[in-house]
Amino acid sequence: MQVDVAIIGAGAAGMMCAAYAPGRILLVDHARAPGEKIRISGGGRCNFTNMHCGPPAFLSENPHFAKSALARYTQWDFIDLIDQHGIAWHEKTLGQLFCDTSAKEIIAMLRGLMQENGVDLRLQTQTQDFAKTVNGYEFNLVKDGQTTRVHCKTLVIASGGKSIPKMGATGLAYDIARQFGLRVTETRPALVPFTFPEGRFAPLAGVAAPARVTTGGTSFDEAVLFTHRGLSGPAVLQASSYWREGTAIDVNLMPDTNLFEALKEKRSQSGARKLTNELSHFLPARLVETLAQTLDLSGNIADQSDAKLAGITGALEKWTLHPSGTEGYRTAEVTLGGIDTDDLSSKTMEAKKVPGLFFIGEAVDVTGWLGGYNFQWAWSSAMATARALA
Repeated sequence: MQVDVAIIGAGAAGMMCAAYAPGRILLVDHARAPGEKIRISGGGRCNFTNMHCGPPAFLSENPHFAKSALARYTQWDFIDLIDQHGIAWHEKTLGQLFCDTSAKEIIAMLRGLMQENGVDLRLQTQTQDFAKTVNGYEFNLVKDGQTTRVHCKTLVIASGGKSIPKMGATGLAYDIARQFGLRVTETRPALVPFTFPEGRFAPLAGVAAPARVTTGGTSFDEAVLFTHRGLSGPAVLQASSYWREGTAIDVNLMPDTNLFEALKEKRSQSGARKLTNELSHFLPARLVETLAQTLDLSGNIADQSDAKLAGITGALEKWTLHPSGTEGYRTAEVTLGGIDTDDLSSKTMEAKKVPGLFFIGEAVDVTGWLGGYNFQWAWSSAMATARALA
């Protein structure tokens, strides 16, 4: 089989690139259907981008690398695209944009664009034995025991990272990169819940509270969710990208409240009430009960001195915890790290020393915050390559 462009991976980046790349396009994936991470994202409504998308929201060994692609295909460009296709959407908190109806609308749009572009989509198909040739690249397609050798001028790797292996995620992109002499940075699960030993928070499973979670010098203000295994919720997932094994996280359970002054006011107004009851005005009652096991919260609020209230406030504003680990790639939304950006062109995503070889999307060492940023990187990096090929 002879094609102009072969794209490996029919996720967000691969489909977007296939929709706009020129020539004869082959798109290959081992999954049963394209865009599976799109389908399951955002509770089935796909958090497809973020109003505030910009370089500061992305982690990479080179924090400047993402600027070019993000500037040349922005969140507004993708919003225009889905508007043109009649996909209704809405904004949630912190600039997060979701489909009104279903993530399947995004997949249908991309499939329609690929069909218009004449893309040859091969699903439930394996790829093997990649090699460089005089005029491009070649590799095997394997399906139902049949092998076909493919020859292409350009090879685009969009097979993602290691996150959510039950959906078929592998390290294929990293293997191909290393084969052709590109460096791969350390990879690790990101946007992932923390675990704690011995079911520490199991009695609190299902309890959520607004908080500020800080680690690695970076803080996020959103909800924290207690689980049977440990901590989850948006603030925790965000912090996980900055956390390293053996380090602590600080949880501020009162990020927007001057608890010390509020408790002093409660003391003057309703001193006969129990301290735990008053704290339950600010925190979930089950959480207060658990905190009372390590903090002295006994007695009425009238019995508490300023020093005692200050001590309680300090403990709640800086609750230092030491996770034993994370839930790993099994539940991680993305993979941190990947193809070293020093080996790629920030304008085209082409390997600097291997002409005709491109890497886009999650496989690259560019990882966004929670909230639509990683999808925008998929769209932007894909369009950088598609336009370069055009």
